[in-house]
Amino acid sequence: MKKVILLLLFALASQTYAQVKSTGEDEFKLASLPYYNYGKGLGMTSADSLFQFNIRFRMQNRVTFYENEGEEGSYDAQIRRLRLRFDGYVGSPQFQYAIQLSFAPGDVGSIEEGKNLNIIRDASITYKPNKNWNFIFGQTKLPGNRQRVNSSGALQLTDRSINNASFNIDRDFGFQVYYLNEKKDKFSYNIKTAVSTGNGRNTTEKDTNVALTGKLELLPFGTFTKGGDYFEGDLAREKTPKLMVSGVFHQNNGSWNERGQQGKALFEARTLKNVFVDAILKYQGWSGMFSYLNRTTSNPLTTETNSEGILETSYVYAGEGNDYQLSYTFPSKWEVIGRYSRQNVNGEIYKLNVPNTKQYSLGVTKYIWEHAFKIQGEVSYDRLHFHDTSTKNNWYFRFQIEMGI
Repeated sequence: MKKVILLLLFALASQTYAQVKSTGEDEFKLASLPYYNYGKGLGMTSADSLFQFNIRFRMQNRVTFYENEGEEGSYDAQIRRLRLRFDGYVGSPQFQYAIQLSFAPGDVGSIEEGKNLNIIRDASITYKPNKNWNFIFGQTKLPGNRQRVNSSGALQLTDRSINNASFNIDRDFGFQVYYLNEKKDKFSYNIKTAVSTGNGRNTTEKDTNVALTGKLELLPFGTFTKGGDYFEGDLAREKTPKLMVSGVFHQNNGSWNERGQQGKALFEARTLKNVFVDAILKYQGWSGMFSYLNRTTSNPLTTETNSEGILETSYVYAGEGNDYQLSYTFPSKWEVIGRYSRQNVNGEIYKLNVPNTKQYSLGVTKYIWEHAFKIQGEVSYDRLHFHDTSTKNNWYFRFQIEMGI
């Protein structure tokens, strides 16, 4: 009996594998969640092809040593990210879904009374009537700056830049419409738009305002190999130069958070405007990236008198910054990376002694199974300049292993 059951299971697995292979590569490449297609995870397709289910996971384990000026040296060791993702279609490949859950403490955040849990990162439904149009409803990443849309599992360094951390627009709930006009070796472009709540992940509060996002992507020399415009490092060693230039405008009307979809609460609502400009170029192992990020508002300061009669201040994290990143990937799959970031905050919050920052980073990555399994080392130096003319010099060294399917 056991042998019969094992044979049946083996036959079912073989049939499922064959069905998954035959469905085509594009079915899981959701435009709202670009990722480097180094693997399809573990998939199943029903015998009548009415649904498809795919599961994948990834984790980042890291240890970081800090040497901050004026403080005792310290370290932290943590699971930085632990993600579980499901995707596929129901009824027809035109009706796709994507679900992503997060479990690491840094992903979920602390549990606060009256606040919702942040386990759900993505829960979206996409209708793809043809290869050009995508209609998306649910919670997922907005079409923002390239590095934010880029999966954190497909980064060259151990994390995104300080400007991305401060100025990105992250995930939100709403409607998105994409028009994709991509060709392999010819001029291509994508137009991506979104109307969303502006409140970020997993909010259930009533609101009267919305956030609007528009993005234009230009690919003068055609598409990158395997979607390389949204994974860092030229692992594909492009045989001809490939370039993507993109621009984003985002307006969050009446936000109650310091960074729009994220951050500390404000005492008064503010309308926030973000402008992003990105470029990524790859050729024969070389990869160069540039980004400009900006957030503005009419008045970044909000105030409130507390129960003890003391005036408290909260502020929109407004300002601008640039990132410059250059890398080379050797045929042996070793890679060296350098990044320089400059960040200047709005003058009003600079007066509150919020620093302007310059960061210099150097990294080495060994790709064992492309971005799915890699070992990373990074050293970064931060120079902070304060309004009172003081400065501060901080260092950190980080070792990280990424693994997933």
